[in-house]
Amino acid sequence: MQKDRHMKAYGAEFLGTFWLVLGGCGSAVLAATFPHVGIGLLGVALAFGLTVLTMAYAVGHISGGHFNPAVSIGLWAGGRLLAKQLPPYIAAQLLGGLAAGGVLYLIASGHAGFDVSAGFASNGYGEHSPGGYSLLAAAISEVVMTAFFLLIILGSTSKRAPVGFAPVPIGLALTLIHLVSIPVTNTSVNPARSTGVALYAGGWAIDQLWLFWVAPIIGALLGALVYRGISSTGD
Repeated sequence: MQKDRHMKAYGAEFLGTFWLVLGGCGSAVLAATFPHVGIGLLGVALAFGLTVLTMAYAVGHISGGHFNPAVSIGLWAGGRLLAKQLPPYIAAQLLGGLAAGGVLYLIASGHAGFDVSAGFASNGYGEHSPGGYSLLAAAISEVVMTAFFLLIILGSTSKRAPVGFAPVPIGLALTLIHLVSIPVTNTSVNPARSTGVALYAGGWAIDQLWLFWVAPIIGALLGALVYRGISSTGD
């Protein structure tokens, strides 16, 4: 029975990450600059927040609703996840992100003007940063944004927080993170999101992918450390 429960949790992580990448990156690839009715930066930021909010309510009670390897690592560091659960959680998240990237590629390639080498919503720095931000600026942005994301996740899911509302601040936090950092890195804070599109874009997106693993993980660990420092021992 316990094995069955774990498999259901991994399936929920797959589906949640799939929806996050398809909804968030899909809004950037398909709708951000659509002629005359493009949703722009604000729309893309909102789309990412809505993916987390909706799937956290849909399957969060099954797996905890991480949908992000950095979040899983941060929750482990925060005492909310067993070490033995980390590898299968991360594997499920990566598979979900890659599957969503594949579906998005099939949809996007149905348009005559599609060019995957243009970026395919990949994260980048330097000449591949939307605003031309440096490697150092990109690293700082990803570390700080992920740290605060973990702080918000840990706080809003605390036993002392209002019950049933956690997906709302978490989704709004991800929206705010994108509003701030899309110009810097196209916003990752999630290695599965970055990997899910970078492997289809290829080239520079794969070359720069390392940063969008390293920086979010460091940020997640810092966020967990800070939360453990300020929270009560009963959290």
